[in-house]
Amino acid sequence: MEISITLTIIIATSVVSFLGFSNRTLLNNLIFYPPAISQNNQWYRFISCGLIHADWGHLLFNMYAFYIFGETVESAFAVIFKEYGKILYLLMYASALLFCLLPTFSKHKNDHNYRSLGASGAVSAVVFAFILLFPLQKMGLIFIPVMIPGFIFGFLYLIASTIFEKRAKDNVNHSAHIWGGLYGIAFLIVCGYFFTDYPILQKFITDITGYLTNF
Repeated sequence: MEISITLTIIIATSVVSFLGFSNRTLLNNLIFYPPAISQNNQWYRFISCGLIHADWGHLLFNMYAFYIFGETVESAFAVIFKEYGKILYLLMYASALLFCLLPTFSKHKNDHNYRSLGASGAVSAVVFAFILLFPLQKMGLIFIPVMIPGFIFGFLYLIASTIFEKRAKDNVNHSAHIWGGLYGIAFLIVCGYFFTDYPILQKFITDITGYLTNF
């Protein structure tokens, strides 16, 4: 039985994160630390930081969200992009880790007190790719038992993340969530233009228009 890319990433991330929980040297070598990039050219940190997490709760939340959306998105990529599906899916995830942190890097490139870790930005890219493909699928948060169409959930999520980012009262990198989500949408639209005739954006608009018309 062939193991999915989603499950492979989850296993790799879980193993490295687990090792990082008890190995401070490993954690420091992989964490997103802007001065190490701007001053020492350690560009790998854009990607490696997605393999480590702060604690079990952080890891489980990210990997659970990634699994429930990632498996579906990976399968959809295989259908839409045929032989390019798996490589494009993997490329979206990996490049989202980089792209979602570019604004953070620009802001903190000389900040020796700043650190960031976790796969949230890449997971957001997968979630928003799911929303673009299945905008009417009901979505919600684990601790809020209210399910709403994905396109509405995504819109509210971006607004909430923007508000939290401006307040900056927690240790969560909300900027990575925002830019990761937007990147997932952009990546899928661009790939749809170059690699398939499947009307990704047109279907999204048609689905939402039909929903609002019948609301």
